[in-house]
Amino acid sequence: MTVDIICPLYNAQDYILALHESLLKQKNVKIGTIKYLLTESKDASVQILKDNKIEYTLLKKVEFSHSLTREKAAFESKADIVCFISQDVVIEDDCWLYELIKPIEKGKVEATYSRQLTKFHNIEKYTREKNYPSASKVKTKEDIATLGLNTFFFSDASSAIKRDIFVKLNGYDGKKLPINEDMYFAYKLIMNDYRIGYCAKSVVYHSHKFTLKQLYARYKLTGQFLKENSYLDQFGTNKSGGGLAKYILKRALKEFNIKVLIRYPFDMGARFLGMKAGRR
Repeated sequence: MTVDIICPLYNAQDYILALHESLLKQKNVKIGTIKYLLTESKDASVQILKDNKIEYTLLKKVEFSHSLTREKAAFESKADIVCFISQDVVIEDDCWLYELIKPIEKGKVEATYSRQLTKFHNIEKYTREKNYPSASKVKTKEDIATLGLNTFFFSDASSAIKRDIFVKLNGYDGKKLPINEDMYFAYKLIMNDYRIGYCAKSVVYHSHKFTLKQLYARYKLTGQFLKENSYLDQFGTNKSGGGLAKYILKRALKEFNIKVLIRYPFDMGARFLGMKAGRR
């Protein structure tokens, strides 16, 4: 199957060359095009792309949308599979893409997402452990009873979807979603009896050091998303968040991670208050 890779860019001068090189090194896959969608940036992104003869599409800031930008590129694709990635993922394995699309090619699932690890020993280390375990799995509608909201956990930081299914389900329904567009589409996949594969052998490093202000802003957007898509509450949105918080504390105590334990109450507070503000 042919694969088109779709990657939004913004102030991406520190990522472009290493990311592009890692994509070109992928083995055992047939990449059609790599679509870089660059939102107007203040850094040297444009110059780097031009100097290295890397094709890209330039977007005005008012044109960018996490959902609509990806949706438009996917609808225009002619490939069998569309692969969404984020500019800040680090790909060290030349079989990352092969492992990601293999379950789709074998007809086992209609969409997949990669395992994400972090380079940092912070709270994100434990959230990655919880959300991206070492064993692969397939999620279907039958898993809702046991997994609840996590049935729809899906990340387009590194994901693949059969393009005809993406089109059939009308992508993100033309909605301008500021966050969680991946969960929005995952819900549609599962509720229409399609399957999502988590591919533990397809690994990317996705590392952040969010400030409390940044965390608050992100969770405020998540709260707004859940308010606008309140049908998700029936699957245990609060239970899912609470379970993650408990896991982080348990792991930090076990490893006696002092920095995380000091940060923990403030970090969780920023998430909680942001979510609450967004839901209002």
